[in-house]
Amino acid sequence: MAPGSLRLPLPGARTGTAAARARRRRRLRVLAFLSPWLAGFGLFFAYPLAATVYFSFTRYDLFSLEFTGLDNYAYLLHDREAWTAMRNTLWLVAVLVPLRVLFGLGVAQLLTRIRRGGNLLRAVLYLPYLIPPVSATVAFVFLLNPGTGPFPALAERLGFTLPDFFNDAAWAKPGLTLLALWAVGDVMIIMLAALLNVPASLYEAAAIDGAGAWSRFRHITLPSISPVLAFSAVTGVIEALQYFTQPMVAGKVASGRADLPGTQYAPGYPDGSTLTFPQWLYDQGFRQFNMGYACVLALVMFATAMLFTLVLLRRFRAFSGEEAR
Repeated sequence: MAPGSLRLPLPGARTGTAAARARRRRRLRVLAFLSPWLAGFGLFFAYPLAATVYFSFTRYDLFSLEFTGLDNYAYLLHDREAWTAMRNTLWLVAVLVPLRVLFGLGVAQLLTRIRRGGNLLRAVLYLPYLIPPVSATVAFVFLLNPGTGPFPALAERLGFTLPDFFNDAAWAKPGLTLLALWAVGDVMIIMLAALLNVPASLYEAAAIDGAGAWSRFRHITLPSISPVLAFSAVTGVIEALQYFTQPMVAGKVASGRADLPGTQYAPGYPDGSTLTFPQWLYDQGFRQFNMGYACVLALVMFATAMLFTLVLLRRFRAFSGEEAR
């Protein structure tokens, strides 16, 4: 072997190779830790979403499949029931969700000021949320029924008349809103935890500076609990967009109809006032077996939920001043 023919790797090259191997091992280790999440995301979100998009371009009834292009999307533009369901659902988003957040915040604020019996009152106010939705809805409809409920009878003794909430199309959605406010325990409990977590020293310093009650609430309480407010608003919007059980049960109980062999119940009693978008999606997918059109409705509901979530997060971020920082 001639002198100088054997080339040894330079120290810098060995260091670079070792660093590359370390980076590769670190990436594989990170990928291994992420693999359960990636598998779940792909199996339970990405694949169902891709399948929903695909089936939305087809006429599919569980037995036959035919590609129809944009026909399902064109049909949506002329589906009056779908637009009625969308209007009802947006009404619930615009009215029910803000009222639940404000009512939960008000009750929590009241509970922070009660010194004696506060724990018992918290339990009493939280209990309605623990009742199964079907049982709670049946009980609520009977309580407000003019023929059988005690509240209409009590109102008559006091000299006024309660509306027929679940048999009058004009009062059906306000009746559902009252039901949601009655079971506001979930919002109340997280608001209470957020309020109790605000440092008392901030209120003491503001009081020394002469700040009033509204000023302390506006400049200390609201910014401190803004993440909880955002969480309550976003989850409330998502729940309102998926509102199904309560209007379905309320409509059935108020109409006096039951599921019997050979009978079918069209959701929305009375006069379509309680027909929500998830109910129409269920009706099209699992009663009419228009799976392709039901996929279009599901995509519309998904896009609406994403739009509301992005807008709410942006508004709350601007309100808390994060953009300024």
